[in-house]
Amino acid sequence: MASARPLAWGRLRGVSAILWSAVVSLAAWLWLLLAQGMFWRTDVRLPPREEPEVWPPVCVVVPARDEAAVLPESLPSLLAQDYPGRAEVFLVDDGSTDGTGELARELARRHGGLPLTVGSPGEPPAGWTGKLWAVRHGIGLARARDPEYLLLTDADIAHAPDSLRRLVAAARGGGFDVVSQMARLRVESLWERLVVPAFVYFFAQLYPFRWIGRKGARTAAAAGGCVLLRAEAAERARIPDSIRQAVIDDVALARAVKRSGGRIWLGLADAVDSVRPYPRLGDLWRMVSRSAYAQLRHSPLLLLGTVVGLLLVYLVPPAAVVAGLAAGSAPAAAVGGAAWLVMAGTYVPMLRYYRQPLWLAPLLPFTAALYLLMTVDSAVQHHRGRGAAWKGRTYSRPESVADEA
Repeated sequence: MASARPLAWGRLRGVSAILWSAVVSLAAWLWLLLAQGMFWRTDVRLPPREEPEVWPPVCVVVPARDEAAVLPESLPSLLAQDYPGRAEVFLVDDGSTDGTGELARELARRHGGLPLTVGSPGEPPAGWTGKLWAVRHGIGLARARDPEYLLLTDADIAHAPDSLRRLVAAARGGGFDVVSQMARLRVESLWERLVVPAFVYFFAQLYPFRWIGRKGARTAAAAGGCVLLRAEAAERARIPDSIRQAVIDDVALARAVKRSGGRIWLGLADAVDSVRPYPRLGDLWRMVSRSAYAQLRHSPLLLLGTVVGLLLVYLVPPAAVVAGLAAGSAPAAAVGGAAWLVMAGTYVPMLRYYRQPLWLAPLLPFTAALYLLMTVDSAVQHHRGRGAAWKGRTYSRPESVADEA
C-alpha cells in the first residue's frame, strides 16, 4: 500500500502538469484568436480605388540571379501590363550563370510590351546582400526616368495585366508610401500543401495585416515579391542603403519607411502569383532556414523562447489529448482538444485562400514541428559560420531586421 501511494501521487502530478499545460495553451489560443489583430482572417486584399486622372510614371525593378527556369512565366506578365501611364522594366542580372540576362532580352523581343532594360551591377561589396545590391543598381537606373513610384518585384512573380494599375490606384487613393501584396505561392506537391499555407499563416500571426496599415501602429512588414514604393519615400528612408545587410529585406524596408514617417499597407494578393516550385521538403527547408535565425536577431534567448512557445502553443494541445486519453484524464483531453480545435479553426481561412482541403487544418501541429526544426537548424548553421546561404552566396553574419530597423 505504501509503495502504491507514491505511484498514484506521481501519476496524479503528471496528469495535473498535462492539464495545466493544456490550460495555458488554450488561453494562448483564445488570446491569439481575439487580440492578435484577427491575423487568421484572409480578407485584407488590395482595396478598390478610384483611378487617378493622370497616371504617374512607374519603373519596375526586378533583381534576378539564375532565374532562367522561371523567367518565361514571370517576365512576360510584367511586359504585358496595361498601365495607362509611362512605365518600363529594369531587370538586374545579379551575376547569373544560366543566361538570365540574355533570356530576358529574348523574351522582350518576342513578347514586346513595356520597354525592358537589362543591367548588371557586378558582385556586391562587403556589407551588402546580393539582392539589395541589385536593387540599388536597378533603382539607380530607374532614377534617370524620374519615376513617382518604383515596383520592386522578384523574378519568380507573375502579375495579372492590371496588377500595376491597381497597385498605383491603391497607393494614390490611400495615401500610402508602400503598397505590398503577399504573392500567392505555388501549392502543388504534398510538401507544398503542408508547409506553404502555414508559412503565410505564421507570417500573418507575427505581423497582423490589419495592424500594418493602421495609422500610428508600430507593426511594419512587406512582402518582397511585390512592393510598390513611392520614390520620394525611398529617398527619405535611404532605401536600399539603410537596409543593405538585411536578409529579411522586405520587413526591413517597411520598417525603414515607417520609421521615416511613411505609411504602408500589406495584404494578400488575388492576381500576383509566385511560379517558383518547392516540390521537395529540402527545398522548403532551405527557404525557411536561411532567414529564420535572422528573424530572431541571432539571439539564443529569443531562439529558446521561440522553441518553448512553439511547443506550448502548437504541440501541447495534441499531446494533451493523447496523454489525457491514455491517463484517463477527461479534463486534460478536453482542454487540449479545445485548444487544438481553436488552432485548426484559425487555419481554415488560409487553407481556403490556397484552395486546399480542410483536413489539413488538424495537421498544423505537425507543420509547426517542422518549422521548429527548421528554426533550430538555421541557428546551428549560423553558429557554424554558414549563415544565410542562397544561390551560391553565404552571408556569415548578416544584420537582423531589428538591427536595421
